[in-house]
Amino acid sequence: MKNILVPTDFSENCSKAAQLGIEMAKLYNSEIHFLHLMKTPVDWVKLDKLKEKRYPETVKQIGIAKAKLRELEIEAEHNRLKCLTFLQFDSGQKDILEHSGHFHHDFIITGSSGTKGIIREITGSNVEEIVRKANAPVIVVKDEDITFPFKNIVFVSDFKEDISTAFIQVISIAKKCHARIHLLRINTEVDFNSIELGLNPIEQLLKKFPEIKNYSMSVYNDPSVETGINTFIKQTPIDLIAMATHGKTGFLSLFSKSIAEGVTNHSTLPVMTIHI
Repeated sequence: MKNILVPTDFSENCSKAAQLGIEMAKLYNSEIHFLHLMKTPVDWVKLDKLKEKRYPETVKQIGIAKAKLRELEIEAEHNRLKCLTFLQFDSGQKDILEHSGHFHHDFIITGSSGTKGIIREITGSNVEEIVRKANAPVIVVKDEDITFPFKNIVFVSDFKEDISTAFIQVISIAKKCHARIHLLRINTEVDFNSIELGLNPIEQLLKKFPEIKNYSMSVYNDPSVETGINTFIKQTPIDLIAMATHGKTGFLSLFSKSIAEGVTNHSTLPVMTIHI
């Protein structure tokens, strides 16, 4: 993890995401970038200084945004991090992804408010689109306070496919944080089987990583994967939910499109999605 991007609209959850970004950058000795997207009434880049005065409210908002970005930059530099800040105008999610691709970010951390309905937008940028299409792993910070370094990470999958590349990302964070990895499979009515059979694919994955010692394996039988995750979290303190997704066909987890989307939408905990 050499270059972390934090898109922000300066909301409470985005501020928590910024703090998490700084802490993770410190842990990995990474560079950190803060990006704010601002909608403007006209193409602001093409305006000269004289014409900008026709939009005093926009000029005021730009000044506020620059000041807040500067605050984040000062905090990052105070933590001895290399930091860059960016203010972009008239931008949507495509610009976040283009920006990330241009700077070769290998991790994205952002915030999203609300745990009911769709993931809300970050100043015109839909968080859901970032999660769907970003090549880098994405952590979405929600309403619950963040515990960092993470001490307990749950990695949720049906383990039917080779998810080694995604698991490597989880292992990396767990090692840095000295965290315990909980490998969780939820058997629903569709694929109900015994606990023993459910553990088999998890054990096969772990054989590829004999160095992993601090872990647990769990198989739950539950009506849905999302409710199974919630049941597990009630019984086991968790700081981060991690899931693998298929990026090529959109927001597809290994077990269901709606599951990963639902968990990211509704969980109050930070959720990390990793494309494979």
